Amino acid sequence: MFQAFQPKNVINTPFLFLTGKGGVGKTSTACATAVSLADNGKRVLLISTDPASNLQDVFGIELTNRPKVVPNVENLHACNLDPEASAKAYREKVVGPYRGKLPESVVSSMEEQLSGACTVEIAAFDEFTSLLTNTEIVSQYDHIIFDTAPTGHTLRLLQLPTAWNGFLEESTHGASCLGPLSGLADKKDLYSKAVEVLAAPDKTTLILVTRPDVSSLLEADRASIELKDIGVKNQIVIVNGLLSEYNQEDEVSSAFYQRQRNALKQMPKSLKQAMTYSLPFVSYSLTGIENLRYLFKLYTLPATLSNNQTETNDHLNLKDVIDDFSLSDTKLIFTMGKGGVGKTTVASAIAVGLVEKGHRVHLTTTDPAAHLNYQFQSSLMNQNLSISSIDPKQEVEKYKADILSKASKDLDEDGIAYLQEDLNSPCTEEIAVFRAFAEVVAKTDNEIVIIDTAPTGHTLLLLDAAQSYSKEIEKSTGEVPKSVENLLPLLRNPKVTEVVIVTLAEATPVLEASRLQEDLRRAEISPKWWVINQSLYATNTTDPVLRGKAIGELEWIHEVSDNKAINCAIIPWLHEEKVGYDKLKDFIN
Repeated sequence: MFQAFQPKNVINTPFLFLTGKGGVGKTSTACATAVSLADNGKRVLLISTDPASNLQDVFGIELTNRPKVVPNVENLHACNLDPEASAKAYREKVVGPYRGKLPESVVSSMEEQLSGACTVEIAAFDEFTSLLTNTEIVSQYDHIIFDTAPTGHTLRLLQLPTAWNGFLEESTHGASCLGPLSGLADKKDLYSKAVEVLAAPDKTTLILVTRPDVSSLLEADRASIELKDIGVKNQIVIVNGLLSEYNQEDEVSSAFYQRQRNALKQMPKSLKQAMTYSLPFVSYSLTGIENLRYLFKLYTLPATLSNNQTETNDHLNLKDVIDDFSLSDTKLIFTMGKGGVGKTTVASAIAVGLVEKGHRVHLTTTDPAAHLNYQFQSSLMNQNLSISSIDPKQEVEKYKADILSKASKDLDEDGIAYLQEDLNSPCTEEIAVFRAFAEVVAKTDNEIVIIDTAPTGHTLLLLDAAQSYSKEIEKSTGEVPKSVENLLPLLRNPKVTEVVIVTLAEATPVLEASRLQEDLRRAEISPKWWVINQSLYATNTTDPVLRGKAIGELEWIHEVSDNKAINCAIIPWLHEEKVGYDKLKDFIN
């Protein structure tokens, strides 16, 4: 279908940046590419800026922010930057001087504004910019590979002149990611040079890594367009994990193959404009040098069961989750997790399960594709189930217009440009959508409300901080609506609210879900349930490749059930989509 990706035939620029959704295989692709180029005589430096990086696990060595020789691969060095640690140091640099001088609530607001994903990404950019512009280091290598590229939002932010003046320290326009650059004014020239390098087609190749599933393809397309708009146009696409053939006697294998092909038929037109390559779905773990070398040789290496991998599958299932919510009389249920893990399906199945137990349920989502309409299409609905959909774009535009109308009278043209870009941050969407959620909850009574795609702990703390902040500073225009103010305490009440974290039994989704849980606990919310979705281990597949992959899931199933979750349920990979009310009942039968 696509030409197999072979780095020596494709890569001809000194800098490579990999981007894509969490869990698509960026790190394994980056590591295998680095090994392949080094094996072909190129001097290679591999750098990870991913907070969930597992470079050290892949290579089996301890890594720091200094390049280190990778054993058994001549010409390859690697380093692991820690953007979380960088962000922490950066926050203290900005906030520290104000401790004891400003009210505690103001300092708390400043800290939370600098605790979001945007700040971590800026801190990561600061780290690898130092390497990118270090001529002594750059001159030693033919290729420098960055695992995890900056987003278009971050790069646009870096390009705006107002990002480098005192506007940020004075603006109080509302709760957003305001101020991620306020401590980095001395880096302006350095950042400008780095952005120029990213946009130079003879210097940089952007590799968009995706899985052959609809959500991953849409995310790759969004990133492609966003980065093209700011000049990063030398792009290629790698479709990772493509099952090349299937076992006709295995239902799971046949359905898995067909789902991938159906998703690729829906590949966005703009993404098709880039040269597209593929990497195979493999049964083995992409750790260790030899396994990384196998990847480009297209080996599948069917796995064999060892003695400690023959355990029975006796984990809890989604019916247990629904029974628990029904008995505990939970009123608010949030499903949370990274895109593509199946939050909407899980939320819908929980809703149907609770309705079947006699509860009145309102289900709402922020899925921009209105996936709930698809989930329940052409089906007879139970009168105890009501559904709504919140359009993030509309809510964000309303929120932006509100903030801009109140703040723009005090800003010049550059200030407005910065504010507009600042309001394009992920936190802005979460806050705008959360306000809409709060209004839905405020209007409901005598029913369970299930919310698909909930705000992170950071967003909740940001809203909380905004309440205190606006009380301290009268000129602040970041008012928190009563509906939000009333909802925040409810979310912290375990007798009223439960959070379900949805993940896959893979490294990146589990690591990212773990960070999400830590984030929520900072906001005094402790998730009671984790749901591992789409588990091949929970199927009866006999296909050697899929079975090998299933065995690889065991490590992450144990990590969740033993170390992360209070309660863990597993949903098997299903050979058909559960579309319609009656089909969703299959989850509880």
